[in-house]
Amino acid sequence: MLKQTLFGISLILTTPLLFAASLENDESVGAKLIRTNCLGCHIPTDKGLSRISYQRKTPEGWEMTINRMRLMHGLTLNKGKLDIKGSGLHEIVKYLADNQGLSPNETRGVRYLLEQDLNQIETQFDDDFLTMCARCHSGARIALQRREPKEWNYLVDFHLGQFPSVEYSMFGRDRDWLGIARNKMVPLVSKKYPFTSEDWSSWLAAKKPELEGKWILSGHMPGKGYFSATMKVNQNNKDYYSLNIEGMYANGEAIKGTGSSVVYTGYDWRGNINFGDISLRQTLAASADGQTLTGRFYQKGQELVGMKITAIKDASTTQLLSVFPSHIKKGETTTLTITGLGLDVGSSLSLPANIVANKVVSQSANRIVVNVTAKDNAQIGYVDIQVGEAKLTNQLAIYKQIDALEVVPSYGVARVGNNGGSTPKTNALFRAVGIDYGKDGIANTEDDINLGYIEEVSWAVVPRDEIAKKDKDVKFAGQMNSHTGLFTPAAAGPNPERYRSTNNAGNLNIVAKLTENGNEISGTGRLLVTVQRWNNPPLK
Repeated sequence: MLKQTLFGISLILTTPLLFAASLENDESVGAKLIRTNCLGCHIPTDKGLSRISYQRKTPEGWEMTINRMRLMHGLTLNKGKLDIKGSGLHEIVKYLADNQGLSPNETRGVRYLLEQDLNQIETQFDDDFLTMCARCHSGARIALQRREPKEWNYLVDFHLGQFPSVEYSMFGRDRDWLGIARNKMVPLVSKKYPFTSEDWSSWLAAKKPELEGKWILSGHMPGKGYFSATMKVNQNNKDYYSLNIEGMYANGEAIKGTGSSVVYTGYDWRGNINFGDISLRQTLAASADGQTLTGRFYQKGQELVGMKITAIKDASTTQLLSVFPSHIKKGETTTLTITGLGLDVGSSLSLPANIVANKVVSQSANRIVVNVTAKDNAQIGYVDIQVGEAKLTNQLAIYKQIDALEVVPSYGVARVGNNGGSTPKTNALFRAVGIDYGKDGIANTEDDINLGYIEEVSWAVVPRDEIAKKDKDVKFAGQMNSHTGLFTPAAAGPNPERYRSTNNAGNLNIVAKLTENGNEISGTGRLLVTVQRWNNPPLK
């Protein structure tokens, strides 16, 4: 072992570096840090460095890899020049994500993991993949990396070496785990998630979007409702931005804050921003033309508490982004907020014939607030809104009644915590979506009308089954905010008030209720309150 180590050092010191010229000659901080810190273990090859140069990952994936080197192999990083993460971790991650990342198409469909929208049921993977690769972590974690076949094989070796129980735990001991992993799963993932792809090559060569400027964004903040805002993005250095946000909730409450962001791989936005009195993280993806941003804002340490975001970049043309609320009942009056670009006074607002505009409350370049009434004889269904030549298609629904409530997510997980321990509680958040069964009045048919989020619901938890009822899970597992749908779990640790002093886990149903035309309408979801997650990596 000593001879191998000395030989490796001698090779590095006395022979020309054989790795790719892009890394060898790059004078960026990240490239220098890689040369300084990684060559002691990763051997130069004609394609780059062993192991490192045969994988592609997201920023979070590379961060996890480097942190494993620090924790398990004693890697000590030099300081970087940028005043961000002084250890140099950030600069190395930035370099690797930019040069060996994933293209926009390669992250599509699994961005929920990057956006920390974690209460997801993964239905897009087949049973073998779920059993072999996604019984200990999400399937998306695999889908958000690319490797050469030999590297996928090395990943199998890593699992056996680091987690030897993988062959003996459930769904491992009942099969030839290693044989299936080698002979079936490695070929499958090598083909499905290849290191070399035309899509990645095209993205590397493509001109990257310009993101500096003013952005109009819209979303729904839990407990506060719908909002619209402008976010001014100023570039400080290449890929680094300062942010200023101003906006308003539908109830008139003002939003104001500042923040900063960094963009990886030419499109993959990570940021932090004060959203009024709330501190939020941002994970967004820019379109190739740099005209839209989509993703999620969420609370640090409570990632399940967050909101989907859509933003469009300021331009000279009229564009429509959103309308909220996204539903109006026949025969009733409400106030709609329409967001977009070029909506100044003088821009003509065109509503469907079955909706009457009573009064324009306010109008500015990015927002029209208008009081409207849906006629008694209005036909139910989706309608369009138009301002000038810009049209918002099928985002406003006229409905007769709310026939059902759908709880989203349908299956949530919360985790006990605190109580003197190092791991905080993990809250869970639920919203209610209204459904009108449409003209036929029958559930789950093509004419069902999705009404979007319904604010006027009350929330409660009930036992999921007889065991949960007997164990008094409702009493011990935590508290549901009846107005916001936010569930806060109970404290961690044994509870002497429970049977055999067990912890405060619970198996619950989430119930959303409202009264519609004198009838109680309800929807049900599932909530599992479980123990702490001791290992909490960026990608679950």
